[in-house]
Amino acid sequence: MNDQPPGLDDPDYARFAWRRFRRILTWVGVVGLIAALVSVWALGRIYGPLGWVATLATIGGVVGTVLMAGALMGLSFLSSGTGHDEIVDRREDHED
Repeated sequence: MNDQPPGLDDPDYARFAWRRFRRILTWVGVVGLIAALVSVWALGRIYGPLGWVATLATIGGVVGTVLMAGALMGLSFLSSGTGHDEIVDRREDHED
């Protein structure tokens, strides 16, 4: 009997895990876009009308930063949730 959770080697579980990751990343993207729009609005209120370069740079910077943070956090959750972290720990114990 296998008492370990299914990992990404199981195609059905891998499909489920990656679908969940993409769904989380989609919501993070929506939050990033909202944060970017609020940032552009706030900068416009503080500094006056922004040029198109400043607007695009702000949107790209905010959305890119939020998406990168969400992707890295999501991948760490994916790694932990699928049992990859435990497998690495066991391999390190056996190598010692």
